[in-house]
Amino acid sequence: MPRRPAPTIRPLAPRAPRRRPDAPSGADLSRRLAAVRLGQGTTASAHPLTDHAANAALESYDRGVKDAFDRIVPVLKRLSALQHEDDFVERAQALAQAELGFSLPLPILEKAWVSQLDMRSLFAWCVFETYEQTSDGFFRDDPLHGQPGSAAAEDFDAFLLSCGFHLLDVTPCADGRLAHAIAFALRLPFSSVRRRPHAGALFDVENTVNRWVKTEHRRYREGIPNPAHDDTRYLKVVLYHFSSLDPTHEGCAAHGSDDALAASCGRQRLMDFQQAVENSFCCGASVDLLLLGIDTDTDAIRVHVPGMDGSTRLDQWLDAATVYEATRHLHPEEARRRIAELAEAAAASTPDPGMVRLIARLLEHNISQIDYVRQYHDGHYADAGHAERFIGVGIGFKEIHLRNLTYFAYMDTVEEGAPDMDVGVKIFKGLNVSRGLPVPVVVRFDYNGKVPGARERAVRHAQRVQEAIENRYPDLFAQGLLHALLTVRDQERHTPAEAVGSTISLTTAGGH
Repeated sequence: MPRRPAPTIRPLAPRAPRRRPDAPSGADLSRRLAAVRLGQGTTASAHPLTDHAANAALESYDRGVKDAFDRIVPVLKRLSALQHEDDFVERAQALAQAELGFSLPLPILEKAWVSQLDMRSLFAWCVFETYEQTSDGFFRDDPLHGQPGSAAAEDFDAFLLSCGFHLLDVTPCADGRLAHAIAFALRLPFSSVRRRPHAGALFDVENTVNRWVKTEHRRYREGIPNPAHDDTRYLKVVLYHFSSLDPTHEGCAAHGSDDALAASCGRQRLMDFQQAVENSFCCGASVDLLLLGIDTDTDAIRVHVPGMDGSTRLDQWLDAATVYEATRHLHPEEARRRIAELAEAAAASTPDPGMVRLIARLLEHNISQIDYVRQYHDGHYADAGHAERFIGVGIGFKEIHLRNLTYFAYMDTVEEGAPDMDVGVKIFKGLNVSRGLPVPVVVRFDYNGKVPGARERAVRHAQRVQEAIENRYPDLFAQGLLHALLTVRDQERHTPAEAVGSTISLTTAGGH
């Protein structure tokens, strides 16, 4: 069968300046936080360790971003009713600016009087513009207060070293219901954690070994984050997921909603990584392992507390909901001591004191998240299943930390990441294609701005992946049911993603 012609990567059309989407003013947020401190709007039985101010700020950020995406369809419905009016273009632009914060592409609007408005392209355009707004705001405003050099990041980095770990590398499942795991469920500064989601939390062992090598090399060469002779370890974490409300249907799709299988596969992948490091370098080469689970309905975590000998039991864990109930009536300091005692008692064998301290901190942080879900979502999320707004493909997306916003498909090439990509497309066939809306895909490759030619190579890499996606899903592309935005970002700078191309055609055929 002949290969389809390579697609043309269309340059982005000039755009009107975007304004920031509407968000609560500083005064509004201050009033909300004051109300929380006075006990208004909180549950009377909230845990004494719950950080109510942080909960209010996180909820405001989550709602603001998701509302921006969720306004798109209602605005397009209003445009559809206006498309044959004489002043349609002017009214459409005014509506878009007022409701979405950006202008719409004129070539699409100006064709409305000739034929039906191209709603599929407009929808994808709006999703991509809203994503760019989100990226801009994240790097500009640091809404999660976790950027490199922040007080929260420096405090946690120092705490992590004091526990005996020089790097925290977490692989959650690529499911969008875990995208907020670092900043919300575990309440960790995003810059202090190396995060690479994979379907089923089944990370690539060879790539992880390479990242371990780079980390250890930097410790030897630069003493960052600490000198190589310090007795600390690289901590690799797998975060699998399950559903307490609908365990047989809303668990991890990659494992057939089988919680035991998800945990077992996660532990095996961790052990494979540890063995690969030891086989390649030396026995016990500074690698520790931790297996966590998370209930996607309540955000309560479960911790398979390992022993100092590296043992991890699949049939034994410490549930944060149990810890919550066991400590909810205690004074804060007494509750912290009790959490540490519970973590130590739950270990598979004699525990490592540093690991116990870290686990106790994670459980304490998760208590705030349990109350967050209770206060703002009546104890469990209404969107028990998938409700992502776009698929993120490639390497990067440091700015995405919101539940059910993005399905991640981390990959260097579509061929190697095909299983993750196929799962994402299947999800969006149900979410979007079933309603006649396209699958929005943001392709992203970060690069090192200190390396000559790195940006150009990242752009070409994004273009190759976009071409491979089009070749893999030709029917969706042909019907306008899959669109891609190509982006790159300099990982050495705290700056937003840069859009470098799109599959949305805005050109008008000429006569020559």
